[in-house]
Amino acid sequence: MTAPAAEPAQSRKLIITAIAVMMLLASLDQTIVSTALPTIVADLGGLDHLSWVVTSYLLVSTVVAPLYGKLGDLFGRKVMMQISVTLFLLGSMLCGQATSMTFLILARGLQGVGGGGLMVLAQTVIGDVVAPRERGKVQGVFAAVFSLSSVAGPLAGGYIVDHFSWRWIFYINLPLGIAALAAFAIAFKPRGIRTRHQIDYLGAVFLTTALASVVLFTSLGGRTYPWGSPFMLTLIGTAIAATIALIVAERHAAEPILPPALFRHNTFVVFSAIGFIVFATMFGAITFLPLYLQVAKGVSPTASGLQLLPLMLGIVTSSVASGRIMSRTGKYRYLPVAGTLMLTLGLGLLSQLTPATPTWALIAMVAMVGLGMGPTMSVGTTAIQNAVPREMLGVGTAGFQLFRQVGGSIGIALFGTLFSARLAALLGDTLPAGLNPASIDAAKVAALPAGLRAQVVANFTDALHPVFVTSAVMAAVAFALTFVLEAKPLRGRVEPHSAGAAPGVGH
Repeated sequence: MTAPAAEPAQSRKLIITAIAVMMLLASLDQTIVSTALPTIVADLGGLDHLSWVVTSYLLVSTVVAPLYGKLGDLFGRKVMMQISVTLFLLGSMLCGQATSMTFLILARGLQGVGGGGLMVLAQTVIGDVVAPRERGKVQGVFAAVFSLSSVAGPLAGGYIVDHFSWRWIFYINLPLGIAALAAFAIAFKPRGIRTRHQIDYLGAVFLTTALASVVLFTSLGGRTYPWGSPFMLTLIGTAIAATIALIVAERHAAEPILPPALFRHNTFVVFSAIGFIVFATMFGAITFLPLYLQVAKGVSPTASGLQLLPLMLGIVTSSVASGRIMSRTGKYRYLPVAGTLMLTLGLGLLSQLTPATPTWALIAMVAMVGLGMGPTMSVGTTAIQNAVPREMLGVGTAGFQLFRQVGGSIGIALFGTLFSARLAALLGDTLPAGLNPASIDAAKVAALPAGLRAQVVANFTDALHPVFVTSAVMAAVAFALTFVLEAKPLRGRVEPHSAGAAPGVGH
């Protein structure tokens, strides 16, 4: 089979722009709701279900991501992208129309069905239209989009709630998403031939069960249910059993949803492990640094978001620079080495935070963490797409995204447990009656008498140390993993499908 004709430069630019907008919308929806939650609860009620507004989106988008990767390989990226965007926009519209917390949670789940596909298919489409050696620059842009959404989400959510209505957090997706969908439909031309396929339904069921159990375990453990409760033990037992069943099923499936052959590629295995760790540390930093700034430093939520800008700028700078280096040299061997080393050092410095840490020092530490994250975020996808056969492009990209998102979910749960346990141990009976460590916030701390406030702030900061120490150790493990990475030179052209492979429709 001959190689597919290259996309015209203008079409590539339009495709990349449309995909960047779609990715921005999908990633923003993981963070933009956080600052609006108090207002949503005041309007709809349902305080006891508050966390599920976030968890439902994260859970569903994580579960469906690998399914979209396989379906994109089987039936074509274009049609699956259009389906995922349509579901995401439908979910957004229903979220804005929500009249109860249950309605909103279900609509957020529908959003997640579309959002999970967007994150995977967007990156896979780039593998269809841009050669691996040129792909680094594009992935750098996408990494910048993701980092922008991580920091801008809470800021944008707060601004929209203050000046409009919380419903516009969801409605804003509609005009942007429709415009991006139209541009993508015009620019991206279907390729390949129609073939008969066998969908791995059994593998999809086991994979969904395993992922749902893991995400629920990490989301609910230590908060809604004790870690050792029968419900939590059942969840982890189900996850283990479903994982074993998945391994067996994938060995016998005609077209496995997560092919065992994927794990024979060193590049996929190593970068997936590194991505898992980097996303765990990133979500830990984004979650707990604002707590430090608001409680220990006494700054406003908006100001704490602004002080995270060095993290974003660090990720953007190193992502774009790494992409350019890959495109110029065709190599990436030392980029994850340098990135994980910088990440380890930055997190190690954050573990030394005190209430008296100067703002300039904190900015420098946060910038180091961002600079360390960037290379792994932009290099991993390109390296995996370069290493796996073209017929595994979709599942390879989806698998990498899967491990990163699960890493973020587990990271938040792990760090939340470490922080809560340490804070409770340090505060003990220090707090006055009616105030417990689980309900502490910046306003309550600010209202304490000066002497007690200083003690609480010191204990609060000390409770963050295990979070950043654990993060630094994990980053050091990622650094060690970079030395077993088998880096392959980036190809200079988009590869055709291998002989006998099933390219699918619309690739």
